Amino acid sequence: MSEIHFMVENAPEGGFVARAVGEDIFTEADNLEALHVQVRDAVNCHFDEGHGPGLIRLHITREEVFAA
Repeated sequence: MSEIHFMVENAPEGGFVARAVGEDIFTEADNLEALHVQVRDAVNCHFDEGHGPGLIRLHITREEVFAA
């Protein structure tokens, strides 16, 4: 596996949540710097040594609502 993709969204209570695409990996953090650490740790825990991805790709989405 060369890379793994995560969809990242704003958490309702603040911070960010990240979910892997195609794998059962989920994590959250208060800021993006902490999210990088949490995602890397979650990926390393999920895969056996030497079988994980070489790259982690975060797709960060943001929803905005405003009056018309």
